[in-house]
Amino acid sequence: MPDTGETITLRTIERIGDLRADDWDACAGDGNPFVTHTFLKALEDSQSVSGRTGWLPQHLIAEDRKGRIIGCVPMYLKSHSYGEYVFDHGWAEAFARAGGRYYPKLQIAVPFTPVPGPRLLARGDAAPAIRAALARGLIDVARRRNASSIHATFCAPADIEAFRAAGYLIRAGFQYHWENRGYESFDAFLATLSHGKRKAIRKERREVAAAGVRLVVLRGEALREEHWDAFFTFYEATADAKWGNPYLTRAFFSRLQATMRERVVLMLVEHDGNWVAGALNLVGSDTLYGRNWGAIAAFKHLHFETCYYQALEYAIAHRLARVEAGAQGEHKLQRGYLPTRTFSAHWLAERGFQRAVADFLGRETAQIDRVVDELMQHSPYKQADT
Repeated sequence: MPDTGETITLRTIERIGDLRADDWDACAGDGNPFVTHTFLKALEDSQSVSGRTGWLPQHLIAEDRKGRIIGCVPMYLKSHSYGEYVFDHGWAEAFARAGGRYYPKLQIAVPFTPVPGPRLLARGDAAPAIRAALARGLIDVARRRNASSIHATFCAPADIEAFRAAGYLIRAGFQYHWENRGYESFDAFLATLSHGKRKAIRKERREVAAAGVRLVVLRGEALREEHWDAFFTFYEATADAKWGNPYLTRAFFSRLQATMRERVVLMLVEHDGNWVAGALNLVGSDTLYGRNWGAIAAFKHLHFETCYYQALEYAIAHRLARVEAGAQGEHKLQRGYLPTRTFSAHWLAERGFQRAVADFLGRETAQIDRVVDELMQHSPYKQADT
């Protein structure tokens, strides 16, 4: 173990509710809502996350010699690779063809949520040493659980340093994020774009307005269960169309309503007196996080308006530093969201397989670098603003 000046004891728990929220959040901080005790507990309490869904909680806890919680890791023993957004299906298939058993594996993540943030949660001045102890201790847990591998996705830079030092492989990816450059209004943001992109966005917004829809932004006490009923209908409809089964249960959204409504920004779309679409966002200390979108009616450009332009307007009005719009989607680029690198860490118990994956990641990283560089050549911003 790294020298933190005192002994660190590691253990796992199978329910985050077995730990006091204050203890967990003292390690997680309050900047990123997705790693808070409240959010992760909502996933468990609503049965969105459980052994039944293939996400069995196995959270790692670090304690000092007095029994004080000084570190935590949101972790799950998994029997599949769904809901992660950093895809390793090819690795699982290759390992199986070679006669190996890929599942169970350990997944360090916020389930169903491709939001970058801290994964090795640590408190105090000794945080770097605690993160190092957690990264190393995870390997012992994997061996005891007979897990083939450990996968920590969408990690913060400090986590990546600790994982790399502990011998994990680092995998690169990217998302599209928007940075607030101190804009006073949406028009001020548009003024930084090239003429063609600015004109296209204004046209899209005019067409949405002409469609006769009304967008309503709901937060805090304005939220009601009937709003969640409507949004869950949209969520289910979109999940059915895209990936089969919705990951989140209806009860999850009620838990958000009961415990995190001040963090929620729910954008609902009304047409002819009925709710027809919506986008769920959560607010961090300086970031608006796009979470889920759903619709039961089709209107041209409505997705762009609800998920992207309304998010930018909200961030500008509330002086937030950025908007993170989730995974994938080149269409975000022309709307001001630029490619931003993300990173994950991976440890594989079988040394030969680890070497093969390391070779693959070297080639994949070079390809990611080329793609990001090419995308930046198509930035929508005026040359002087890029």
